[in-house]
Amino acid sequence: MNANPKSELTSVYRTPAINHLAWLCQAPQLMHSPITFEPADYLPSNYPDLLRLWDEHPETAPPILREPPQRRLGFYFERLYQVLLEDILDWPILMKNQQIQSAGNTIGELDFVVHNRAEKRIEHHEIAIKFYLGVPEPNGTTLWYGPNARDRLDIKTTSLLEQQSRRTWLPETLAMLSEAGITGPLTPRIFMPGYLFYPDAPQAMIPDYVPNAHLRGRWLYVCHAKALDTSHWVVLNKPHWIGNWFQGEKPDAEHTMDALRRVEDRTVPQLFGVLREDPRGGNWHEVERVFVVPERWPLVR
Repeated sequence: MNANPKSELTSVYRTPAINHLAWLCQAPQLMHSPITFEPADYLPSNYPDLLRLWDEHPETAPPILREPPQRRLGFYFERLYQVLLEDILDWPILMKNQQIQSAGNTIGELDFVVHNRAEKRIEHHEIAIKFYLGVPEPNGTTLWYGPNARDRLDIKTTSLLEQQSRRTWLPETLAMLSEAGITGPLTPRIFMPGYLFYPDAPQAMIPDYVPNAHLRGRWLYVCHAKALDTSHWVVLNKPHWIGNWFQGEKPDAEHTMDALRRVEDRTVPQLFGVLREDPRGGNWHEVERVFVVPERWPLVR
């Protein structure tokens, strides 16, 4: 095992996909349950050496890491997870994005069916990467919304625990697995890393199932952001919501202000990284994340 689980979260690799993969290997999750899958419990001790090899000699990396990142973050995240399972853990993937059919209709999908060689069993993994912003309610509770406010932490967690992770119990799934030569009970596992973003005030409350060690940022309305010194902020676009951002040049303050104006004009939330210069090497490294939202967000309330 890696003696310092936090170290790979802050490691810097020249290849963005390797940086993202290193983050995925050790990132805290947004939900803890008996079926939560923790990759760090299974990582080989030499996996940082493998990542460095791939970074320094890209021709040795899995071909999937050399492909252009897909536009949808969820698809890109699945690609990284596939590399984690197959090329780092050396666990064969038996099925990926396998649709479940009933009377000619699709009734669900299995993210991954994988052979856990460490524990000699077949597992069903459901995965998601999520970013939620806490909105305190008048009754003292907090609702955690995604940037697209139709997505909520409580709804997604319930779906993972009570629907998605139980799809291998369906008769249609059992029949489909049997046809593929997969028999016996499958162990369900859930993997959901990400960030929770807190408002400056009032205090936001987290559900009991969220680990205290989760990754945090803050969020604020665009009118408040424009009153701040944002000269050391940078825009974080997908897929760079994954991993920790760094760059060699000083942040472009005008580019940041343009992005803030777009939040106002298009009423779409935008993620920013707050950078600090490293005096030893001159690079600028992410030290905080901030989501800036339009004044009427979340619209679904």
